Amino acid sequence: DIEGLVDLSVEKQVPIPQVRIKLLRDQAARYGIRVGDLARTLESALYGSKVSEFLDNQRRYDIVVKFEEDSGRSIEELGELLVDTPTGTKVPLKAVADVFESQGPNTINRENVQRRIVVQANVSGRDVGSVVTEIQERVEAKVVPDLQSGYFISYEGQFEAQQDATRVIALLSMLSLALMYALLYNLFRVHRVVLAILFNIPLALIGAVVAVALTTQTFSVATLLGFITLTGISLRNGILMIEHYIHIMLHEKEEFSKEMIIRGSLERLIPVLMTACTTLLGLIPFAFAASGEPGKEILEPLAIVIFAGTLTSTLLDIIYTPAFFWRWCRPVVPKLLEAKKRSL
Repeated sequence: DIEGLVDLSVEKQVPIPQVRIKLLRDQAARYGIRVGDLARTLESALYGSKVSEFLDNQRRYDIVVKFEEDSGRSIEELGELLVDTPTGTKVPLKAVADVFESQGPNTINRENVQRRIVVQANVSGRDVGSVVTEIQERVEAKVVPDLQSGYFISYEGQFEAQQDATRVIALLSMLSLALMYALLYNLFRVHRVVLAILFNIPLALIGAVVAVALTTQTFSVATLLGFITLTGISLRNGILMIEHYIHIMLHEKEEFSKEMIIRGSLERLIPVLMTACTTLLGLIPFAFAASGEPGKEILEPLAIVIFAGTLTSTLLDIIYTPAFFWRWCRPVVPKLLEAKKRSL
């Protein structure tokens, strides 16, 4: 009854009749029989064991010791099998083991040398992470307290792949931010200006988060990739605008003033809007196409995030960057111009 969980199924286990031999340790000890030796002997008798090889020119053939295939031994006959003891006497198998008929699984699947059985399902209408989180809560409350010793539960498949991808992307995102900061500082040589540009990232994320909440309502690896791509796009406008302020003051000899900032912002307004419009027009077919169509599981959330983030980043940056530069960057303008002169 978990919302979003569909196609729930359990790996098939069909019981089949089996003959089981349960060795009795106490009885075997009375006759001096080692349980391990007896188990290996029975395994050789019933299933066969390789004792040598036969060479025929370049071919090799295994020599196997076992009961005849057509011996057709019944449970009663197995119980009457004579077992050697260290004293040289023989005792029937039924004296040191229980031989009986029961049922067991038709197949036993293993993974990492451990038995496993799979409960699987698909997810529809929700993101995999939230569905698995709810499953884990239910299982912890209702299943785990009753688990026998030796049993454990793991959550794998697409969820495990998503968790691994998220960890890798998070690590690479932090590395990317550090490289962005280093590159911007190498360009401007002023920490305050670098921070002014990096603050464009939250402006872009505002629109992206709202768009995800209003449309797909799912947070996937594709959405995360869209956020990362958006961080790079959102910095472009701030870099171009501040670079133009520096150009006006350095090459046109204008003083730092409100008029200079208004002029520089207006001169950059058309190029900024043109590049933003080009990006948005290119994303429209993917962002507003009919959802759920094959092949758009990655394109749609990626396009929605970049589209909405670029829109809000462009509109808010037109207001934010001039205001921040006017309010907070006046004390560092001489250092900024000096650094730019040295770079030229």
